[in-house]
Amino acid sequence: MNKANIFDLIPKQLNKELFEELVSKDDLKIERIVSKGHATAEFEWYEQKSDEWVILLKGEAVLSFFDEDDVRLKAGDYLNILANTKHKVSWTVPDEETVWLAVHY
Repeated sequence: MNKANIFDLIPKQLNKELFEELVSKDDLKIERIVSKGHATAEFEWYEQKSDEWVILLKGEAVLSFFDEDDVRLKAGDYLNILANTKHKVSWTVPDEETVWLAVHY
């Protein structure tokens, strides 16, 4: 058993978004993502082969979807992103960490 805290060990300086795998087994992966004013490059899109459930634990963000409306998230909001759905992070709060928990399944 490994005890940890999702808000521990966040670097003071983040040159890019931090992706950290917490647990993985078979077709399941749970990761912590930390953003601080980061966004996906303008012409880059995530398009994953698995579904992704994501919850925003701290901060605020805007997710953009290809040919769909943007979704603004605040702490406590969660979203299920179906496999092969083109999406990206358009905005995160610049002056504080935005902490996500993502479950890929």
